[in-house]
Amino acid sequence: MSDTTADTERSARKVREGLVTSDKMDRTAVVTITERVRHPRYNKTVQRAKKLYVHDETNDLNVGDRVRVMETRPLSKLKRWRVVEVLERAR
Repeated sequence: MSDTTADTERSARKVREGLVTSDKMDRTAVVTITERVRHPRYNKTVQRAKKLYVHDETNDLNVGDRVRVMETRPLSKLKRWRVVEVLERAR
């Protein structure tokens, strides 16, 4: 492995997919990420939800949209993610 591939793997930004749950703020949306994890003791799958504050420069996200978001530098007190693409629009 060369130095450049090691650097890109180490500094790779996280990418997540989720549903927009709020678009009331200006240029900000709340995206809920739901992940399924196996419980360590009982081996049952459990759903865990996390809310991310996402930068939406053009204000084109609506509640119910499925989006892909990427980690970025801190944009405000809580905003650390930005929209990469809209995977599916809400009906």
